[in-house]
Amino acid sequence: MARLFGIIGNRADLAGRALAYEAEALRVRGGASGWGIGFYQGGEVLMRRRPALDAGDVDVSKLVEDARTDVLVGQVRRATVGTLRTENAHPFRFRQWLFAQTGTVPAFESTRERMIASVPEFLRGGIRGETDAEVVFHVFLSFLHDAGRLNDLIVPPEAVVDALRAAVAQVDAIGAEVGATPAACNMLVSDGDSIVALHGAATMGIRALAGKNDAEAIIGDDQQLRRRTPEIGQMNFQIIASDFDEASSKSLDAPGLTSGVPPRWNAVADRAIVTLTRGQSPKIEPA
Repeated sequence: MARLFGIIGNRADLAGRALAYEAEALRVRGGASGWGIGFYQGGEVLMRRRPALDAGDVDVSKLVEDARTDVLVGQVRRATVGTLRTENAHPFRFRQWLFAQTGTVPAFESTRERMIASVPEFLRGGIRGETDAEVVFHVFLSFLHDAGRLNDLIVPPEAVVDALRAAVAQVDAIGAEVGATPAACNMLVSDGDSIVALHGAATMGIRALAGKNDAEAIIGDDQQLRRRTPEIGQMNFQIIASDFDEASSKSLDAPGLTSGVPPRWNAVADRAIVTLTRGQSPKIEPA
């Protein structure tokens, strides 16, 4: 099982702690074919990607524990399209934009060139790998360009949603020409001010961590951190993730039951788009 995950909040000093608090929910069991994270720190977009086979469990929280950030997008990969090299590792970046995906676009070998041809020429040069996700990302960027938003430093979340919705519709339309079914994928895209997620495949969920009680649970018995963390009652994080396995989604209180998402998480409806912004409740709408 792969894993797609992101976090947005208002405390760059506690984001790693928040993800560590949900480490078991986010853990990828049984190996992976690489991982990557992208995050925003001090006005810069930083990337870490490791395209390599790993037979053991992947603890997502260990990948991000030293990242001081309030917005992060990551993916643990089970490769379906593309070889194990950095150019194929998620997330993908263009300027301030980060994009990651799980799931595979049907009939991609038959539609790849047509999808690339729909992207403006000045953007095509940024496609360096072999994956369907990187091409979908550039289709998304092309719709931002059409809307006159590609060069904006701050893009309203509504414009991001419109571009993502249009990109998926175009990918599906191109696939339909060769008899392919609609793409069953989960996607995350961020410009550092919001995270927009599309739920189109395996289970997706949201975990809110906010206020004094959650902050104290995250900090635990680290008294030094507690002294360095004033106004913990103002803490607010939203974690979004997808592709949960059975072990992650079992309830500790009722081990025989599972909702498809881990305990304390809220499931996202099928074919929905979620917008996460700092300090706001998630906005969920049909894809």
